[in-house]
Amino acid sequence: MSANLKYPIRLKIFAIAGAAVAMAGCQDSGKRQAQEPRPVLVISVNYQPQASDRRFVGVIKPRIETDISFRVGGKVANRLVDVGDTVAVGQPLATLEETDLRLQAEQADAEQRAATGALAQAGASEGRANGLRRGGWSTDAQVELARAAGDEARARLARAQRAVELPRNSLSYARLLADAPGVVTAAFVEPGQVVSPGQTAIRVAKAGEREVVVSLPEVFLATARAGEAHVSLWAAPGRQFAAKLREIAPSADPATRTYLAKFSLLESDEDVRIGMTATLTLSDPGGEKVARVPLSALFNQGASPSLYVVNDAGNGVVLKPVLISSYDSADALIKGGVEEGDRVVALGVQKLDARQSIKVVSSLSF
Repeated sequence: MSANLKYPIRLKIFAIAGAAVAMAGCQDSGKRQAQEPRPVLVISVNYQPQASDRRFVGVIKPRIETDISFRVGGKVANRLVDVGDTVAVGQPLATLEETDLRLQAEQADAEQRAATGALAQAGASEGRANGLRRGGWSTDAQVELARAAGDEARARLARAQRAVELPRNSLSYARLLADAPGVVTAAFVEPGQVVSPGQTAIRVAKAGEREVVVSLPEVFLATARAGEAHVSLWAAPGRQFAAKLREIAPSADPATRTYLAKFSLLESDEDVRIGMTATLTLSDPGGEKVARVPLSALFNQGASPSLYVVNDAGNGVVLKPVLISSYDSADALIKGGVEEGDRVVALGVQKLDARQSIKVVSSLSF
């Protein structure tokens, strides 16, 4: 055999020997890996009611806000309060010029004096007529005429007395008074402006209960009625106030198709100011209990989602199928298949074998 033929044969022998050595090394490495416990990160299963919190932006408003107006018309003489002022019961808010009202009152007084004089004259005439009739110097027709004149005078005096009361009342209405303690939230009149009866002059938010007003889509109406509500302020994000539904509009807004809802703040204080922006959180604590696990913990090869559960000894895992309630961006909500407190593998489940021994390197509650 020539040297040229011997050389390829030697190469083949060396290649086969090298492959055998490499395979032996792989087998030894695989045995070492099979013998060494696999480190795993586990989490504890914790079932909680599925409270789907929903947040809505609202505005703090007073429970009662009143538009106060003059009961008579006239020219505004003074506006005595500004927006933001605190007012007490009976405090003057604005006044009208009283010149015309005083003239009307003086005219009514003059009418009353005239009616009083006419009644005195008619009463005297009636008395003389009765005296002459008793003496036979007068007829029944003259007595009746005098009596009718007296009745007319008495009715005129009664009418004049009522006419005096009306201008006096109108004169008192020239001063606009606060009917309850509160805060001025709007002023619609200025000195020199002519107003008509009933035209809104001052808006006052009565002191006391505050509420948050939000617009709710119709799918959340049931949650608003049965669920729990809390309010946080943008100005004080660290604080929360319990709230209770007070009122829901009977019909939806035609533009937004939402319902206006008002929630009363049960324990508001001075930090809760009218007009502040607030966040209303609605939660339904009556939902089913679910456990939240990361998506990386799910093992699924086409049959059903499963979780690797660590055994009691802590050195092995058992693959258990689970029931999924829902998914979100990073987690899965489990409603059955594993027990409360079970430890499940959170990472690397696709490369894990149920026959392989494990070593728990960290345990977290999720």
